[in-house]
Amino acid sequence: MTSDKWLEQVQWTADGLVPAIAQEASNGRVLMVAWMNREALRETAATCRGVYWSRSRQKLWRKGEES
Repeated sequence: MTSDKWLEQVQWTADGLVPAIAQEASNGRVLMVAWMNREALRETAATCRGVYWSRSRQKLWRKGEES
């Protein structure tokens, strides 16, 4: 089991979120600004796939699963 102590270093908002910026690796162009909660950030780090928190739907949003 891996430690989640690094998550304690994140400066979360009062709502328990942190902004997440997705960029094009080749040129640094910003593709999207989204939000992550603790679970989304943990899963993103573990899988190397973008997982975000949908504030409107109040659930995790895995980029590419649905439009």
